[in-house]
Parts: sequence; C-alpha cells; structure tokens
Amino acid sequence: MFSAKTSGSDEWKAILSAISTLVEEATFEATSEGITFRGMDPSHVALIDISWPNSAFEKYESDGEIKFGVRIDEFSKLIKRAEKSEPIEISISESMLLISIGKNKQYKMRLIESSATDTPLPKIPYDTKIELGTAMFDKILGDVQVVSDYLTIKATATKAEFSGKGDSGEVLISLQKQQNELSEITVKEESTGTYSLEYLNPIVRAVGTASGSIICEYSSAKPLRIEFKVANMGRIHFYLAPRVES
Repeated sequence: MFSAKTSGSDEWKAILSAISTLVEEATFEATSEGITFRGMDPSHVALIDISWPNSAFEKYESDGEIKFGVRIDEFSKLIKRAEKSEPIEISISESMLLISIGKNKQYKMRLIESSATDTPLPKIPYDTKIELGTAMFDKILGDVQVVSDYLTIKATATKAEFSGKGDSGEVLISLQKQQNELSEITVKEESTGTYSLEYLNPIVRAVGTASGSIICEYSSAKPLRIEFKVANMGRIHFYLAPRVES
C-alpha cells in the first residue's frame, strides 16, 4: 500500500526538474517516513540528495519500504500537465505508477526496474557557510558565465566574492553582509573553491522557482554543498566536486 498526495504541482515539478539535470532514470524510495531519492551523474561529479517527509504531503500512506523506478522525462511530461494549484496523487499498482491530477485526470505509467545503488554522502567539515537569495545566486551565475565556465567563491567574515575568468576577460562580484546582500555568512577559515557552471546553472534554474533562498557550504579544494530552502518540503541537497587544476 502506497499513496502520496500533494495540494499542488510545484513540488513535483521542482524535484523532477532537479533530478533531470543529473540522470535520465531515477529510483525513489518510499517508507512510512516519506519519499527519498539520491543519485549521482554518470561522471560522478555531482550528487543530489532529496528527502521529502510524510508531513509535507496533504495525504500520505506507506505500509512498508517500496522502491519504484521511473524515466524522468516520461514522469515529468505527465506532471507538467497539472496546473499549479491542481492536487497530484501517486500510487502503485501492478508495476504501474498511477498519477491522478485534479478531479478527473488519471495517467498510468509503466515503472522500470530499480537501478539504485547505495550512494554515500560526502562527510566534509565545511569552513564557510553563505546564505543568500536564490534569484541573487542565479544572477551571479549568469554574470560569471559570460566570461567563464567556472565559478570561484572566496569569503571573509563580512563578505563573499564570486568570480570567474576566461580567454575573454574576468569578473568579480562582491556581496556584503552589512548591506543585507547576504542573509548569513560564517567563516571558520578563509577558503576558496572553484566549481563548474555546467552543473551549477541547471540545478539552480531547476529548483530556483520553488526556492526562496539557498545555503552554500564549502572548504578549499572540497566539494560544494547547496541546500535549497523549498516550502512544504524537506530538503534538497546538491553536492558538486571542485575543479582540479591541471
């Protein structure tokens, strides 16, 4: 027995959009506590970890541990048929995922064999924590991308610097805590990290509309972790390996 109902479609759209930036197939795990997903891209550069607790659903039932595999593009096409305010209920019956949208629309989608492997989360002591608005971060990524394929983050106790450089030139963007451009900044040790915009841009755009703010945590030469603050949900964490200078 498994069913999960949301009051609108934004949550599913954000989650599927986020997962689609890394993988084409996904295996979700449903327990009595909620729905989870964890997966890495094929090159093992980026990882996404999603935990969606039962309390975030309008209605939720699961009497055991159930894993169900889907093709993300197929699932997304069906979810996109829902209006923003239309409730969505999913359940499983005989290797099919039943998706009820609104009052009178029901899809059946064939499940695929679970390909889930155990993906451990990186255990990293982070030296720097920065919280800022998602729209602001998205704009920074766009500003850097016009000259570089990589974003470099450097922080002190009072400001964060986002920079990039390429063949055509360089860019530096500074945000000050005193000017309320940052919600929070905590620096245990001054750190610098460089990360690929090829992975950062799609994930921030995918979740951005559903997320008001994000928390970035990093240490020098260590993976970046981004936590998206999404209303009516648990957590979406995104991990990205640093650029290794050749």
